[in-house]
Amino acid sequence: MARYTGPKTKISRIFGEPILGNAKWLGKNSNPPGQHGAQRKRKQLGEYALQLREKQKAKYTYGVLERQFRKTFEEASRLKGVKGENLIKLLEARLDNTIFRMGLAASRPEARQLVAHKHIAVNGEVTNVPSYTCKPGDVITYRSKSAHNTSIVSKQRPSSTKFSWVDWNPNTNTGTFIAMPEREAVPENIKEQLIVELYSK
Repeated sequence: MARYTGPKTKISRIFGEPILGNAKWLGKNSNPPGQHGAQRKRKQLGEYALQLREKQKAKYTYGVLERQFRKTFEEASRLKGVKGENLIKLLEARLDNTIFRMGLAASRPEARQLVAHKHIAVNGEVTNVPSYTCKPGDVITYRSKSAHNTSIVSKQRPSSTKFSWVDWNPNTNTGTFIAMPEREAVPENIKEQLIVELYSK
């Protein structure tokens, strides 16, 4: 299971964005991590560094390790359409990310835990693989026992943003992965073209 267990604030400060959902300290201390912070003279990033940085940002955002990320890119390359957009679509279609988008968990790591602990069923079958790629029409529910577990169901949060590619009915505890999302609808600030250029070297 791919996961980052280090300090979340440090990652947020590296990119200057709440990559792991923790923006608490960005306003007070948005300097890069390190002993000297902003006082340290930093050279302007080169082309390769910018591309690598963008890939790292995408990996941390979706909680994917290098080998898994590379496989996802290769799969995106085989699909018709723009490689970068296909990559974002496949990352968004991951089961753990879909659970997060539906509002069943406060973060992607929490959503990954729900899946790994077998609390989630896809099309009636319990699935414990966070990287499972959802397909249009997939029905996502809690496992029968988990549906009556208040500690699990209480994690649901009303989503302030409506994502058009997923739907969740809190009355029946049933969700549907409607379609692959369009890149314009995905709010993540990732320049996927830089990732494509990096892997094309």
